[in-house]
Amino acid sequence: MIVCVCNNVSDRKIRRAVDDGLSTMLELRTELEVGTCCGKCHSCAKAVLRECLEDARASAAFMPQGALAA
Repeated sequence: MIVCVCNNVSDRKIRRAVDDGLSTMLELRTELEVGTCCGKCHSCAKAVLRECLEDARASAAFMPQGALAA
């Protein structure tokens, strides 16, 4: 789904950015230019960011100890 029409940013791009370590709207604005034009996407982008961060935390919680060391 397209989140930011002005800069053609999808929820997938936001998810990839979170997977790459971004965790704030400021970082998304800087890297993907979300919300830098008309600003109408800000609330949706923030919701997608929150969802991605929650998913990442949930995935990390279920990861067995030492799994990252392999």
